[in-house]
Amino acid sequence: MRREEVTVRGVHKATGGLPGDGKGSHAAKIGNLVFLAGQVGLDVDGNLVGKGNIEAQAVQTYENIKTVLASVGARLDDLVKTTTYTTSVAYRQKIAEVRTRYFTSYFPPNTFVVVHSLAMPEVLIEIEAIAACP
Repeated sequence: MRREEVTVRGVHKATGGLPGDGKGSHAAKIGNLVFLAGQVGLDVDGNLVGKGNIEAQAVQTYENIKTVLASVGARLDDLVKTTTYTTSVAYRQKIAEVRTRYFTSYFPPNTFVVVHSLAMPEVLIEIEAIAACP
């Protein structure tokens, strides 16, 4: 199987880990699997939504995941694995609350990881995901 290029519109420019470098991609598809790069709380223009506000950043992160999935004809219900990175265990409850807004009957397996910092110090949450497309 060959990797398919995924064109994503409606989210910020992908980076390779350096803000604005443009050397990354939001997703790659192989067969019916889609691998999403870590999504963060940046709006379509690359501005951080909710500086210092975990709830606002989590909401924007899930909205970005929805947008990336839609670009390959998938939905949140097609997720088979997520990994959530955050910079403080104190954010766990608020992240869980936001997650329940997006998942009501099916909760994909999730690994929750607390890290010292993400690629941009003001980013409080990053979620990467794998989906199985219909």
